[in-house]
Amino acid sequence: MASPLIAPSILSADFAKLGEEIAAVARPGETRADWVHVDVMDAHFVPNLTLGLPVVESILKSTDVPIDCHLMIDDPDRWAIGYAEAGAYNVTVHVEAAADPVMLAKNLRAAGAKAGLSIKPGTPLEPHLETLKHYDTLLVMSVEPGFGGQSFIADVLEKVRTARRLVDTGHLKLVVEIDGGINSDTIEQAAEAGVDCFVAGSAVYGAEDPGRAVAALREQAARLRVS
Repeated sequence: MASPLIAPSILSADFAKLGEEIAAVARPGETRADWVHVDVMDAHFVPNLTLGLPVVESILKSTDVPIDCHLMIDDPDRWAIGYAEAGAYNVTVHVEAAADPVMLAKNLRAAGAKAGLSIKPGTPLEPHLETLKHYDTLLVMSVEPGFGGQSFIADVLEKVRTARRLVDTGHLKLVVEIDGGINSDTIEQAAEAGVDCFVAGSAVYGAEDPGRAVAALREQAARLRVS
């Protein structure tokens, strides 16, 4: 397996100095993040409001770390393409919000981005397996979407295990990502279940040195991932 990916979530960063916060995980070497995770919330699909396309466009100009946009919004079929056209590396939409997730995946790829599909903790995986054949990333939510700092929901790891088996047997070709409550206490069980990419918010930006926190999480995950 490839090295585990660590994607710091700027939802836990200091928005007053966002450029500096991203730069802290963008230095060359082991402390460099693989992706930067950007949560876009619209106060409709989730009960919180964060940032939108203009801020993402500014972030894209400020760093060369791939930007992983997680759109927790209504009507992603209409709005998601703009993030791909702006240059986001991966654009993830929620299956619970997308009207035509297969066409949306095709449109995201045509616009130059990887296509990601996210599922809430209470959403079963099995009804969406055919849809996932059109996607590059599966984002399993291990908290209810909308707010950072929540506790990890371990029950979702069964969905991770199912996805991992399907990837390993060639039925799916995608990155298995997890988001919510990932820290030094939970990353090992997520790694054992078969996660490829770990979104971490407060575990990175609550640390004295965010870059070192990235390196430590990656090392922890690498030891426990399934082979």
